[in-house]
Amino acid sequence: MPPHFFVKYNNRGQTPKDIFTDTHKDLVKDGSEWLSKTSESCSVVAALIATVAFATSSTVPGGVKEGIGVPTLEGKPAFNIFAISSLVALCSSVTALVFFLSILTSRPRRGFCYGLA
Repeated sequence: MPPHFFVKYNNRGQTPKDIFTDTHKDLVKDGSEWLSKTSESCSVVAALIATVAFATSSTVPGGVKEGIGVPTLEGKPAFNIFAISSLVALCSSVTALVFFLSILTSRPRRGFCYGLA
């Protein structure tokens, strides 16, 4: 077998992965704390944006025609642009909220920040 297939050890019997893990423990701890704090802040902002986006997507600008129930501005380009942008904002903010909440609820793993699971 080629020599690069074998794991190399130093004088103390440590592999490069062991040395890297030992020397970067504080960095992993600080990184996970920063990630949690940032996710908390961003999830609050994403929830506020999702609330506003839901309110704008559920209201019809210009009102509704009496008796027919059709929006007054239906078929106009500005109405279509508003409806599409409101829907995109709602979907994006809910997606961001789900991502931030999944970060908050996930369990930090050893070696997660530098790709060593």
